Amino acid sequence: MQSRNLWQATRADNTNNELIADKVRVINKLIISRTDGIGDVVLTLPLLGAIKKLHPSVHIVFLGRKYTSDVIKKCEYVDEFIDFNEIEREVLSQQIDSIKSIQADAIFHIFPNKDIARIAKYAGMPLRVGTKSRWYHWLYCNKLLNISRKNSVLHEAQLNLLFTQVFENRKVYELIDIPSYYGFSRINIHANLLQYIDNSKFNLIIHPKSKGSSREWNLDNYNELIHLLPQDRYKIFITGTAAEKSIIQSKVAINQPNVVDLVGDTTLSELIEFISHCDGLVATSTGTLHIAAMAGIHTIGLYPPIRPLFPQRWAPIGVNARYLVNGSEKCNLCKNNKICHCINSITPTEIANVLNNLKIIHK
Repeated sequence: MQSRNLWQATRADNTNNELIADKVRVINKLIISRTDGIGDVVLTLPLLGAIKKLHPSVHIVFLGRKYTSDVIKKCEYVDEFIDFNEIEREVLSQQIDSIKSIQADAIFHIFPNKDIARIAKYAGMPLRVGTKSRWYHWLYCNKLLNISRKNSVLHEAQLNLLFTQVFENRKVYELIDIPSYYGFSRINIHANLLQYIDNSKFNLIIHPKSKGSSREWNLDNYNELIHLLPQDRYKIFITGTAAEKSIIQSKVAINQPNVVDLVGDTTLSELIEFISHCDGLVATSTGTLHIAAMAGIHTIGLYPPIRPLFPQRWAPIGVNARYLVNGSEKCNLCKNNKICHCINSITPTEIANVLNNLKIIHK
């Protein structure tokens, strides 16, 4: 009986449109909750830009993970960052106090998290916005949006932007308009990285690995690509994490005179700034790829055709971003295999041809 009463009370809260409208009108401080990966965070930033355009005075607090903070803090639309890793270590009563101390008027649960939804409810957050597709949002949120990602044909960034329905009637933002909402402006560059840039050449970053976040292009393909690119035109940088260094070094041609091995040698902040000063980047669907697209450099993403990994959902979005994809969504060869036949059917020659038709951006 108690759970039934809670369900009925929550439904009543969700359907009181007049009350919700009043709460929307008084949003002075808003929490954006997105506690997953770097690429996911990048594709959430346009939502912040859209909100700031609609309500310039709103104070936006980004609730995220510490390892994504360097990305978040480079967005001009973020007024404050809160590390959920710190809150997660606390007991429930402390978590409630931590969220309550932010004194926010609303929270948008962009990445569904049952614990955060519960904490926000117990903290007395006036407006708590989630999606109808998560059962716990019916318990802990008082504004539900009809957003379902599983079978959607929309891009991840477009799905995130649907949260603007709280403020406006507009339904879907066009992909071509999204880059103008990134707000990726808090950029400098460390002098020790700037020394590597060769303004007489096309400065290309190759980011071969993904830490398992996407289907990967074979390292032998990257090696062949490096050999296809003329040394007198390209300065090539290999990037990745320290854990990936040994496997990359064993397969990729890092000893060529025009190749610089930066694998494991940069912080995330340094890598972001270095990317923004280069001309292009080649990678599979990783956070690094989406950073490059956001930075406006020539970005080439390599994708399988299989839902939900396909480019319709996760393509890089930027003024100079593009992707390559081969095969059919009906292809079953890759679904249960570590080696993706579809993505590896993209040839190094195809990518070299694309690169050779691009112009240097940064001088």
